[in-house]
Amino acid sequence: MNSPSAPQTAHADGLKAVVLDWAGTTVDHGSLAPARTLQQVFAALQIPITESEIRRDMGLPKKDHIRAILSLSWVRGAWQELRGHVPSEADVEEVYGEFIPLQLSCLAEFSTLIPGVVDTVRRFRQRGLKIGSTTGYTRAMLDLLVEQSAKQGYSPDCNLSPEEVGAGRPHPFMIYENAVRLQVYPLAAMVKIGDTPADIHEGLNAGTWSIGVAGTGNMIGLSFADFHALAETERESRLAKARAELRNAGAHYVVDTLAEVHSVLDDIEVLLKSASMPRQDRPSDH
Repeated sequence: MNSPSAPQTAHADGLKAVVLDWAGTTVDHGSLAPARTLQQVFAALQIPITESEIRRDMGLPKKDHIRAILSLSWVRGAWQELRGHVPSEADVEEVYGEFIPLQLSCLAEFSTLIPGVVDTVRRFRQRGLKIGSTTGYTRAMLDLLVEQSAKQGYSPDCNLSPEEVGAGRPHPFMIYENAVRLQVYPLAAMVKIGDTPADIHEGLNAGTWSIGVAGTGNMIGLSFADFHALAETERESRLAKARAELRNAGAHYVVDTLAEVHSVLDDIEVLLKSASMPRQDRPSDH
């Protein structure tokens, strides 16, 4: 019997699709909606969560995000003092139940497209790329964003929430389902783009390229106007911190805005074409 060999997989000789995050990447500069809503929910529970504590786990499905906040040691202690017991799964459900209607009530206010998104998506289309999306929001919240974004000129080909695939970030299942619905393979022909470490891990776990967006999202935490009103040194300090966090999460590339991603896609195309060439024809061998 012949010795077994590894299965042959399809080679990506170019990019076929991008999968974009929502809040902080394409809409809601600074990812303000979830942060402010969570602060409001916990303030009503007499637990004053700081913005940095909220933003630590941004990008996760919202119930998982609430679970992560309730796992903070000081929050557990405060909860026990207020309620007589440490947070339980029933408490997670209670807080989540308070969060949902409050988030839905204000989401339209924070659905403005980030400057440059419409033109960037147009250029994606010109490259022949399909456009998918993933989020930490529920399906109802995502539907609202899709509706509002369409009015502004942005309509991805596929939009998925965690509940549709059984688990959200950092699991790769939303990206897998995007690949199925967009009819794209191999996964190396796809790029995941987002503003949180959870986005980066989602892409890495799926086997796609992962690009971090540092300047418009969770780690900036300000509206477009407020961010650009900062002194230049403060803006650069925030950007440097955000870039470093996304690189540390494992991003293949980091850009400041989605509008800057085109040169990165060019680099990836070169790498993919080089990898699919016979060794003697690869640019690196000359």
